[in-house]
Amino acid sequence: MAVGAVVKDGVIQETASESSVKKAATKNGMDKDAFLQLLVAQMKYQDPLEPTSNTEYISQYATFSQVEQMQNMAATMELTRASSMVGKLVQVDTVDSAGNYKSIQGTVEYVTYENNKAFVSIDGALYSLDDVVAIVDDTYQTAIDLAVSFTAALDKLPRLEFVTLEDKDNIEILQKAFNSMTSYQQSFIDKKNVEKLQKYVERIAELTEAAEANKPGSDDKVEDGDDKVEEGDNVGDKDKEEETGDGSEGGDEGTGE
Repeated sequence: MAVGAVVKDGVIQETASESSVKKAATKNGMDKDAFLQLLVAQMKYQDPLEPTSNTEYISQYATFSQVEQMQNMAATMELTRASSMVGKLVQVDTVDSAGNYKSIQGTVEYVTYENNKAFVSIDGALYSLDDVVAIVDDTYQTAIDLAVSFTAALDKLPRLEFVTLEDKDNIEILQKAFNSMTSYQQSFIDKKNVEKLQKYVERIAELTEAAEANKPGSDDKVEDGDDKVEEGDNVGDKDKEEETGDGSEGGDEGTGE
């Protein structure tokens, strides 16, 4: 993977990864090599008239063995700790050469071990295990991401008084997204934003109801139909009356004859 250097004011800027690795490499500590060098120097520059006794050498060698064992144990524990982070979301905090604080978050891809130091790989860059400050639970991070996305989408909506039916789809999507969350995920959303969403939902319901009621001819069709039915009934009754009246007159005439 080719990585381009960042140049600022004619100076190559050190990346967070480079800073983390360099800090781990230059970190001082009393290891077995340093202890052995001190022992050799002591033997080299000892007073020939009063040389160090064999008993003292044995004691120092025993101490050297203890230091070596402790160092190996610490290295094993560090490697085990680093290996347990593979596939997990972690947060790395480091400071570059200019003193700028940087925080990186990402999934550990693999672990490497060099010079008794463990390094984790995040997005192709190496960071010292010492700079890993947190291991983030996936459930927690998912809830945080959902809350951030929900809040961002809610803030994009127009003010409540300017909401129109054109915003209906976006509001319904937000409502469905919130309802599909678990109670744990919903707990990460500010209560004010939940109340804000509810007001948007109620406003859209009002606008939808008003639009249905104001549809052209929606009420007129029903009234016209009722009128037609009433007119038809009147017409039928009138015809019956006329027929009855004709029959009565015919009967009277027949009786008169």
